[in-house]
Amino acid sequence: MAEYRMKTVFRHLNSGATGSNRIHAIGQNNFLTLLSQKQKFIYSLPNAKLTAEQRQFYEENGFLIIQNLVSKEKLQIYSQRFQDICDRKIKVPGLTVMRDISYKDSDTNEHVVNKIQDLFLDEVLFDYCKLPEVLDYVECFTGPNIMAMHTMLINKPPDAGTLTSRHPLHQDLHYFPFRPANKIVCAWTAMEPVTKNNGCLVAVPGSHKGKLLWHDYPDWEGGVNKMYHGIRDMKKSEMEKLAYLEMGAGDTIFFHPILIHGSGANRTNGFRKAISCHYAASECEYIDIRGTSQENIGEEVIQLVSKLGIELRDYQDVWRLRGQLVRGKQINL
Repeated sequence: MAEYRMKTVFRHLNSGATGSNRIHAIGQNNFLTLLSQKQKFIYSLPNAKLTAEQRQFYEENGFLIIQNLVSKEKLQIYSQRFQDICDRKIKVPGLTVMRDISYKDSDTNEHVVNKIQDLFLDEVLFDYCKLPEVLDYVECFTGPNIMAMHTMLINKPPDAGTLTSRHPLHQDLHYFPFRPANKIVCAWTAMEPVTKNNGCLVAVPGSHKGKLLWHDYPDWEGGVNKMYHGIRDMKKSEMEKLAYLEMGAGDTIFFHPILIHGSGANRTNGFRKAISCHYAASECEYIDIRGTSQENIGEEVIQLVSKLGIELRDYQDVWRLRGQLVRGKQINL
């Protein structure tokens, strides 16, 4: 906004001036560049990778889409790996394979699996989290020391008619016991065209400037998938601001962990796949979530992990196991 106002001032000043008296003589473009450099940004770091306009867009909206960032060749490799895991041609020990609740009693296949987590256990899928073209943008938000904390390949099969392929509106910070939030960012890459019809991401632009809200399972008639917590008592005024984020294959959105977002049902006969990673600066520190709005997800995850025979001291241990250094130095996380 500051740059826009200054351009307006320059335009009015120039309208009544001629020749050497025009303000262009003192370097309007240089002045505006200097103004952009001095502008204080809260949600991104100085880095030649992002333009001043891109930083300002993220500052105001809490997300930024970079088109054609990941090659179609890479996406095909990840898609084939997902297919092989679904078809049980490949078994990766420890990999978390989740099913849509509508198909919980069906054999594992592409129509049933809605998410694969902990990609760091599979070198083929974890390759995405180490892509230089992705990390170069991540560094604009986290700084040079980068941990891959939460890794997923998300599949949205054709909805079974129960609308369970939806993901309720939520904030990702609800799941993370580390701070500060401004040094956490998600990279989410569409593996195929993502549209309103097949359940693209929806977001409330600017909601990253708010606070972490209370989350729980929504009361949906068709049921809700495991760990799909949503914001309690979502305000109607916020719902009216929802933006549909349609993307092409290879497009990548980077977004803040407090941004309110979710996705709709897949109303097509095809699939909607995306691969993502939440990154954090390794300088971030773990926090105690006991007595906070995050306590419910912490308890749920610990109970789930204990059923697998893994004993943990606390919720932070889950993330100590998951976190992987992908660039720079490991400091706190």
